Amino acid sequence: MPADPFSALFAELGRLSRLNRLERELARRGYRLVAGVDEVGRGCLAGPVVAAAVILPSECVLPGLDDSKRLDAETREKIASVVRARAVAFGVGTVAACEIDQRDILRASLQAMRLAVDALTPPAEALLVDAVTIPGVRRPQLPIVHGDALCASIAAASIVAKVHRDALLRDLARRYPVYGFEHHKGYGTSEHWDALRRYGPCPEHRLSFEGVAEGVPRPVATVPAGRRREAR
Repeated sequence: MPADPFSALFAELGRLSRLNRLERELARRGYRLVAGVDEVGRGCLAGPVVAAAVILPSECVLPGLDDSKRLDAETREKIASVVRARAVAFGVGTVAACEIDQRDILRASLQAMRLAVDALTPPAEALLVDAVTIPGVRRPQLPIVHGDALCASIAAASIVAKVHRDALLRDLARRYPVYGFEHHKGYGTSEHWDALRRYGPCPEHRLSFEGVAEGVPRPVATVPAGRRREAR
């Protein structure tokens, strides 16, 4: 029996309303410009780490908005375009592989987030951040574990960051065609490790990551069932 289209519509509207819950609560407390912040590329072997910050309009409803990892590439592209067109403000921050090697990946990820927040015009009055707080940002911050799946503005930021980084990796694929960056976007797939063994690292690889300089993958840790998440 086909699903009732009205039931599906109301279920989606209810999901989107729940995604906006934190933004509504902060607006009730007087914070009108609330930015969601997220980063992508933290677990990659190559390429930059990229963060985005997004301020959505009050009561903004974006059909299909979700954690970027739950969406296919075509849907992410479409939603990212809508977010950029409708957002009050959005900013993107990138930290290159060479800087990741100098700083370490956590500090580089936080730096990318700070750059994204600093790029917002108008500036945010408060931040909703996926799982962390950002050093050096003097405004209220609320870290939310799995925020990209629970909060509209963080989900929007995760999509903008993912689409932006994927475009950068497609550019790298044209510069360094032997690695297949257009397929795996720098993550540690078998294709990527095989290319590292064959050709060694390029200037966009993170040499501080275990095994990259030698082309030897690190052992995969066992993750308890129900706790797996895609690398960011």
